[in-house]
Amino acid sequence: MHVSLREAGWRGILPSLVLAAALLVAGLAPAASWSSVFAASAGTLRVGMVTDIGGIDDKSFNATSWEGVARAIRELKIDGRYLESQQQTDYAKNLQEFIAQKYDMVITVGFLLGDATADFARRNPNTKFAIVDFSYQENLPNVLGLTFATDQAAFLAGYLAAGMTKTGIVATFGGISIPPVTVFMDGFEAGVKYFNQVHKTNVRVLGWDGKAQKGLFVGNFESTDDGRRMAESLFDEGADIIMPVAGPVGLGAAAAAKARNKMFVGVDTDWYVSAPEFRSVYLTSVVKKMDVAVFESIKLVQEGKFRGGTYVGTLSNGGVDIAPYHDYASRVPAWLNQELQQVRQKLVRGEISTAAVLGLR
Repeated sequence: MHVSLREAGWRGILPSLVLAAALLVAGLAPAASWSSVFAASAGTLRVGMVTDIGGIDDKSFNATSWEGVARAIRELKIDGRYLESQQQTDYAKNLQEFIAQKYDMVITVGFLLGDATADFARRNPNTKFAIVDFSYQENLPNVLGLTFATDQAAFLAGYLAAGMTKTGIVATFGGISIPPVTVFMDGFEAGVKYFNQVHKTNVRVLGWDGKAQKGLFVGNFESTDDGRRMAESLFDEGADIIMPVAGPVGLGAAAAAKARNKMFVGVDTDWYVSAPEFRSVYLTSVVKKMDVAVFESIKLVQEGKFRGGTYVGTLSNGGVDIAPYHDYASRVPAWLNQELQQVRQKLVRGEISTAAVLGLR
């Protein structure tokens, strides 16, 4: 079942929180510790979040998802805590901990938690679950999948990159080859290809072939050294703009971009805010508003309006977008910015799509 914001009783997309504020709250709730400054009174909604590997302070999807819980702690007065997964074998253990503690809702973060979340949801029908970056074919009435048409925003980033490159070569790479990663890479390549179609240019994309669904992956979401090495290799091949889709691995790539004076496209959240130490290289970021989706799913539970299904964040409903250009604002030509607004509207209206540009349909 597809669940729209209106059907689910959601009240629209609200502004994202500043990541630093969320991490301050996160710092007050240590992983795997049941002591907390957030004392739950009788009747208080209790929400637990299980991270993917990479840590709560990954400056990416775990941290952004926690922003939503942190906001619910402040605004909805819930009791919210998290458990970090250091390895995939921790998923079930952490889920079981929240079930044993009789939490009302459990939020899991990441595609790799899909199987474990479904298993616990089936065995605990009275507990509400939400999972970031996953949806289910079967009807699980107590699970809401929080998914995002990230390719739409990445399409804009690819078009922007194609218009900004000086070498005619841009690049991307992933952490692990899973759909929530490759969807970014698909959109990025499609945006570049569409720019080429419009301008009769030949900007190349290194690191991904969307039609073949093959590309470069470092095999993890943790090693900044792997990110640095991969970025340096792609820069050596001529790329002057790079978009890693690899969580904290991207921090290593950002460091390499700063050292080489290259441009960088962040993912998941606005990296200008989440990792300001490299702000001089950020052209933009491909943002999926996981914090808003998580917050609204909690609000549904609190208001008694929760039901299972799938939420899809799009350009149209504000669930995905590109971040401001920040320090690059004066360097993006007016003609390119105008074209990007036209491309945005075509994506929203369905006149162009990632799949069509890549020849996937």
